Parts: sequence; structure tokens; C-alpha cells
Amino acid sequence: MLTAPPLGLYVHLPWCVSKCPYCDFNSHGLRAPLPWRRYTDAVVRDLDFATRGLKDREISTVFFGGGTPSLFPAESIAEILSAAARRIAIAADAEVTLEANPGALELGDLGAFRDAGVNRISLGVQSFDPDALAALGRVHGPGEARSAAAAAPAAGLDRLNLDLMYGLPGQTLAGAVADLRAALELAPEHISHYQLTLEPNTLFHARPPALPDEDVAAAMQEKTGFFLQSAGYRRYEVSAWSLPGAECRHNLNYWRYGDYLAVGAGAHGKITWPASGRIERNRRLRHPEAYMAAPDPVESRTEVAGNDRIFEFMLNALRLVEGFDAALFECRTGVPVRSLAAALDVASRRGLLDSRGDSAWRPTPRGLQFLNDLQILFLPEAPLP
Repeated sequence: MLTAPPLGLYVHLPWCVSKCPYCDFNSHGLRAPLPWRRYTDAVVRDLDFATRGLKDREISTVFFGGGTPSLFPAESIAEILSAAARRIAIAADAEVTLEANPGALELGDLGAFRDAGVNRISLGVQSFDPDALAALGRVHGPGEARSAAAAAPAAGLDRLNLDLMYGLPGQTLAGAVADLRAALELAPEHISHYQLTLEPNTLFHARPPALPDEDVAAAMQEKTGFFLQSAGYRRYEVSAWSLPGAECRHNLNYWRYGDYLAVGAGAHGKITWPASGRIERNRRLRHPEAYMAAPDPVESRTEVAGNDRIFEFMLNALRLVEGFDAALFECRTGVPVRSLAAALDVASRRGLLDSRGDSAWRPTPRGLQFLNDLQILFLPEAPLP
């Protein structure tokens, strides 16, 4: 039976100092002064559309993503959070994350962000190697990354994530390990550790740099995983590691097929309506100027059909080391778990999935390594030999 899942709020702040060549997010390099006042006003208006019909729900997590949200003044962040709280309840213990670029962050602003309501910082470090940072088009150096990571706890923001990539242009196994060790020295509670991929519609996709081959990248993942585990971090998702109890609650809600309001240019949201049995996806206008000018910023609303719910759920839940159980699947999708039987059997026979009793499943180490092969088994039209 379909039930209302936990509810998050995603706020997209789309500008960066410059666009990184590997980034396929809806981000825009600044060519003029940041129009933070106009954009904040647009987000506040958008909250009226996003919260309509949801006054009885409660937001458990908030995530300011981008772009580079730390370009915005704390005044803007506080205003958006206050406007949201006037329209819908926000839990007293809500996790409130702000993404920040070490090269676009005044360290003195961290206390102001904390006072605005932020209680978790996610720093886009990516590497501590100056040559790698230059190749990635990053606007910060290793020293700025270390300074920002040290300043966050000093400002009362001890919930800290570091984004770190491996498989970078020209990177060796030793270089990937050195990057991870540098991150561990800063003692963050959470590390997002993921391989660089060449995404369509990026400069790197159009002009591919020389990357480590698959065997070297696999060795990087294996060796850095060993060091993370030895340092007390637990892998709970394909690319997410945390100290016990420090998992990112906002992202866990995504991966468990929860609901999320989404405001800001190009933001995508998902809302469950149990009374009518519907799950709806909505999308905001993508270009910031169009978004700020629009009386109604919602570009589209689409109902998610049963077969699509199955694939969407599995696309997310199979990223989790814990996997999922029948009760979670049925209450989040409204679809009987027996509809998965054939695909679950194939995944198990291929060594991609383990069962835990008769009603719970999780990806095997091989399933996590070949996640795409596992996920596509749950496409509506997937052949199941």
C-alpha cells in the first residue's frame, strides 16, 4: 500500500565562479554580479507552488546544491529557510546541508551560515593535487581546501562532508591514495568518494582527457576503500562513506525513494499522494533568467506509472549497501513485491544480488561493482533469460 515517505527539500542555486569541464549539472559560470536578491525572491515565490497541498507534511532534511551555493550570502540562505518554515513544518532536528567550493568561500562566512540554519557543510575538494585541480578546472588549491575543512568545525559546523574524486587525468594509484590520506587527515565525518566519469554535454566529453584505464581505476577503488575502512568509515552507498551515524540523511531519503520538494532553476522534485495512489515528478524551468522571470516556475508535472516506479525505486535502492526489503518497496511504490520475482531471480543467479531471508535483498560486492548491469535488469522491457 502506498504511503507518504519522509520529505526533503532541495534548493538549487545554479551559479559558479566558472563551469568545470566535467560537470553536467545545471550550473552557470558568473559573467556578471550574482543576482542573489532576484533569485532569492524567485525561490521564495516558488515555495508557494512546491508546498501546495502538503501543509500536513514535515520536512526532515534540506539541501542547498548547485552550482556553488556558498556564493550566496547567508542572508539569502536564512530567508529561504524562514520562508519554507512559514509554509510547511521543518523538523527541529532537520539536517540542513550547504554545498561549498573552497575557492568561493569566505571562511568568516561559515559562522553566518551556521546562524542562518545550516548544520552540515559539503566541501567540493575533489583532489589535493594542484596539477589535478588545474586539470579539473577547479578555482581552489590544496591549501584553501585544508583551510576550509579546518574552519568549518571551528565555526560550529562539525558535520562535514568532503567530495573527493579518483580516476583523474594523469592520476596514478599512488596519487589517488595520497589524495585520500590527505582527506583523512582532516577527519571529516563523511567522504563522498567517486570516480570521474565523462558525462554527455560536458567539455571533457567533447575533448576527452587521458584517464587511468579500467584496471587502474578498479585498483584505486579497492585500495582507497581499504584505507577508508581501516580509518573507521563505513561504505553505505556506492560512493558514500561515513563514520557511524554520520550518513547523509538527505541522500538516504533519495536512495530509499523518499519524497522531496525541489525549488530553483532546473530542480526536479518527487511527491507521493497516497489518497489518490499517485506519484508525481515535477521540474522547474532550467535557465536562471527564465526561472526568475516566470510567474509560475513549474515547467512540467508527470505522473510516474507502476513500471516506472519499479525501475526508479531499484535505480536508487540498489546503490545502498543495505539494499531494501519488501515492506519498503511496497509502501514506497504501491506495487506488489511479487512483480520483482523474475528479475530478482536472474540477479541472484548472476551473483549480483544476495537475499536476506524471503523478503530482503542487497547487492553483492560484484553487484556494487557492476551496478549498471544489476539496475538494468529491472527496466520494464529488460530481457530476463
